[in-house]
Amino acid sequence: MKKLSYANGASNIPLKGQTIGEALREIVEKHGDREALVVVEQGYRATYKQFWEQTTQVAKALMAAGIETGDRVGIWAANRYEWVLVQFATARMGAIMVNLNPGYKMEGTEFVLKQSTVKLLITAQGFKKTDYIDILNTIRLHCPYPDRTVILGRNWDKFLEQGKAITDEQLAEREASLSFDDAVNIQYTSGTTGLPKGATLTHHNVLNDGFFIGERMFYTENDRVCIPVPFYHCFGMVLGNMATVTHGACMVIPGEVFEPELVMRTVQEEKCTSLYGVPTMFIAELAHPNFHQYDFSTLRTGIMSGSPCPIDSMEQVLNKMNMKGITICYGMTETSPVSTQTFADDPVEKRVATVGTVHPHVEIKIVDPATGVILPRGERGEFCARGYLVMQGYWNDPEGTAKVIDSNGWMHSGDIAVMDDEGYVSITGRIKDIIIRGGENISPKEIEDFLIRHEGILDVQVIGVPSEKYGEEVMAWVRRKPGFDYTEVELLNYCKGRIATFKIPKFWKFVEDFPMTAAGKIRKVEMREISAKELGLDKIKSIHTED
Repeated sequence: MKKLSYANGASNIPLKGQTIGEALREIVEKHGDREALVVVEQGYRATYKQFWEQTTQVAKALMAAGIETGDRVGIWAANRYEWVLVQFATARMGAIMVNLNPGYKMEGTEFVLKQSTVKLLITAQGFKKTDYIDILNTIRLHCPYPDRTVILGRNWDKFLEQGKAITDEQLAEREASLSFDDAVNIQYTSGTTGLPKGATLTHHNVLNDGFFIGERMFYTENDRVCIPVPFYHCFGMVLGNMATVTHGACMVIPGEVFEPELVMRTVQEEKCTSLYGVPTMFIAELAHPNFHQYDFSTLRTGIMSGSPCPIDSMEQVLNKMNMKGITICYGMTETSPVSTQTFADDPVEKRVATVGTVHPHVEIKIVDPATGVILPRGERGEFCARGYLVMQGYWNDPEGTAKVIDSNGWMHSGDIAVMDDEGYVSITGRIKDIIIRGGENISPKEIEDFLIRHEGILDVQVIGVPSEKYGEEVMAWVRRKPGFDYTEVELLNYCKGRIATFKIPKFWKFVEDFPMTAAGKIRKVEMREISAKELGLDKIKSIHTED
């Protein structure tokens, strides 16, 4: 009888039964004089002792502002040192940090603030061409959240000053009252059911997942990890910050947003040993005209994740960037996020063709989506995971939670996977219709629900089409209402400033009807095939190729 597609991560390393604050305290005691955080663009450096003192300041300021255990504190900014301080300070004093995507516009921001009832928001003044303060002032007219806003670069110092009213004993008492099963973070992730859902993660989820991610790369206190991926996403704050801190290593942040040359200069000047990125980031670095001017000899490992990587690009990363121990991860926000990962010393072919093996203390299985029966190895089915890493649930959404976490505790990913005889997993497609553009999860229904409000749109279907640069690009098929004859430029203008830039369709197709099954179901697979061929993208390998 053929072996079944089930694996569990047996490990002689126990799970950490601590809060994030307790784990950080241990690291500070062991490695207090070592550098903890460097943010190149801001000229910021802190040892673990200094980092501890600064998170203490922020934790006390939050308490002085009336934040109680379980209250939601939002953070709306790109990669800055203050973001990392807030991440660990909220964990220390018991708040639940809510990540706001820096790319949010009016609608996304208002939805998240309302849905999670953010009590206090810490925000940058803006991001790229988006004025956050203007958005917040507009939202304030009809949204009661947040109660208070702290603006980085404007009243941050005054906010910290107020923390002096809180004693060390008061903070220690709050920290002692916390449990590692307490929620610590809400991350909004797009699904197939429209508006984003707030995956609610605990100390136990995030701390342990981060630790075991670092273990796969053999991290020690001597590592310096370059993290150009965004903090608001699990890639930045868990794979990046948490994996690094749990090993006493140094978080090295090039700047607020990804810039290829800044990343390469940072690797060279800070002597980084590890580098993260989605495939498009590595491709941009390799293609940069000044690539050969930089020294990558200190690199040894890192993570590439978010979307499939072309084989030739992976080979260049291994050889030209000296990242012989680069690893590939797979997971989802709802599983904190990583459930499988390659090892830094796995054979190269396994790191190109698979997303690795099961993580410690985690169970995975691949099942027939229709029956739930575990399939034999080598057969494709839905990937499921169970264990400490599964989220508490979607914030204030028990119905949505029940759709993805079954009665036995299995998180159903919606991804199609196959497990080989050695337990390595390959992701071959998706049941869910999420578009993954450069590592960003985009819900087609969310965009459809927005576009359908246009007065001249009768119906709209949004799909992902292949892209060499981003893995996928967003495309909209539009049926006009009779009497309307607008162009794609007019629709682009309609979207600008109202939905995040990365969600605005790059391609538009005006049609009379959509391809449909006999039962009346929209044939998005056929739409993707037609569009790829018409746009000349059908030779590009897409994650939808085997749908």
